[in-house]
Amino acid sequence: MARASTFNAVTLQMIWTRLISIADEAAATLQRTSFSTIVRESNDFACVLTDRRGQAIAQASDSVPSFMGTMPRTIRHFLDEFPPETLEPGDMLITNDIWMGTGHLPDISVAKPIFLDGSIIGFAGSVAHAPDIGGKIRSADAKDVYEEGLQIPVMKVMHAGKIDATFERILRKNVRVPDQVMGDLYAQFTCLHLMEQRVLTLMREQGLDTLEALADEIHARSESAMRSAIRALPDGVYHYTSVMDGVADPIELKLKMTVKDDTLAIDFAGSGPQVLRAINVCMAYTISYTAFGVKAVLAPDIPNNEGVMRPVTITAPEGSILNSTHPAAGGARALTGHFLPMMVISALAKAMPDRVIATVGSPLWCLQLSGVSPAGRPYANLFFMNGGYGAARGRDGLNILSWPSNISSTPVEMIEQLAPIKVRHRRIRTGTGGKGQYRGGNGQDILFEMTSPNPVVVSFLAERTRPEAAPAGLAGGGAGAAGAVLINGKPVDPKVQHVIAPGSTVELRTPGGGGYGPPSERPAALAEADRIDGYV
Repeated sequence: MARASTFNAVTLQMIWTRLISIADEAAATLQRTSFSTIVRESNDFACVLTDRRGQAIAQASDSVPSFMGTMPRTIRHFLDEFPPETLEPGDMLITNDIWMGTGHLPDISVAKPIFLDGSIIGFAGSVAHAPDIGGKIRSADAKDVYEEGLQIPVMKVMHAGKIDATFERILRKNVRVPDQVMGDLYAQFTCLHLMEQRVLTLMREQGLDTLEALADEIHARSESAMRSAIRALPDGVYHYTSVMDGVADPIELKLKMTVKDDTLAIDFAGSGPQVLRAINVCMAYTISYTAFGVKAVLAPDIPNNEGVMRPVTITAPEGSILNSTHPAAGGARALTGHFLPMMVISALAKAMPDRVIATVGSPLWCLQLSGVSPAGRPYANLFFMNGGYGAARGRDGLNILSWPSNISSTPVEMIEQLAPIKVRHRRIRTGTGGKGQYRGGNGQDILFEMTSPNPVVVSFLAERTRPEAAPAGLAGGGAGAAGAVLINGKPVDPKVQHVIAPGSTVELRTPGGGGYGPPSERPAALAEADRIDGYV
């Protein structure tokens, strides 16, 4: 029997759109009041609204895709520790626990219960990547979580509107840039307060006593749309294997996708075990980025919410690199997790050739550095950069585009203003996109010179630097070029920290995206345009 609708389509669409706009306004507030370039310039954050059960209703449009899956789970962990009867207006909850949060310590998750007439009707949630969390600066060579910085257990950070002063003192004592870290955290508090006020205004205008009926309607319609999209796929089992650089040796990630009627099951059995490096992925992050790949192909136009993924199950063996267990390090988990949506898309290439792309030059790359200024003050900086996008049937891949994360490259002006760095060049890495009927996007080449009079500790997030891990082409297209990290002109291991002398140079060459279709079939006009534009 068909489910009876509580809301007519027009009213539902109006309220749903309003909720998304509330999350978007909260995101703009967070970005504009933040202190660090990570939030303000690179957009490494999310704002999410859930019902009182911790089930996502709306997410800010520019939020990082992985957080669409992690933040609601974190709120449900908060509820396990703090049942509704233990909360009061003005309380806020916090954690950066790897297995209850996003998978690495720099991401601080905060949530505020929303009260209406004395009862909790929902939660405003936010995740933001802190500029520092203490410990070793983020590096793939951490051996366990204890090396990676301060661990914040699930706790109340605000008690009836007043911050826990002891918590603030502990956090400030453990980070290199306390004003930036606390400034970003207060920006999160501000955006949650705004979200709460806007939601309450909407509910009073619409005469709503709870969000549950609205959430149930949104979830049911979104679930139905996803089931219809899955039903359009041929039933069967789809496989895909990716090779990542790994540590001493490459690591294989294996995906098995089973499509049956209106359900889809993805299992990562056979993937490598967790390792004594910080490239392990917690299950919540695995689920989130796998779900993003499914949604990107099958239902890209449905706003993110809990109902979209109900027809999809995602599993990975406990203790594997995609379902890590305590005390595995996870600071560089993006180097592994960013492979997952591309694996989903590649597995579906034969079933949906018009909806997929060749492999992207991700995972996201970044440079992290720390040191002591001439005035004796510690500093820590983190700057992002991106590779080339994969080509698709009918179009070339874009140059230097963030995917699957939507984190922006840090502007040169901000890098040189905030860090002891001179950017010698930042340019398209010509000819690195995979050849094909449609060319893969080119990566970028950035050369930094260290201007600090003191030694600088640097580490990297860098992947696809081995030839076997280069971004694959599709339908006969060529692979994109692998990336490289060089210090003073010599290739180095990007999975370990380096201490470099004043005046040293660091060069990052990000991978290109894979090409689509046989290169011999590339139209002459496109080939000539590439030559004129300097892309080849």
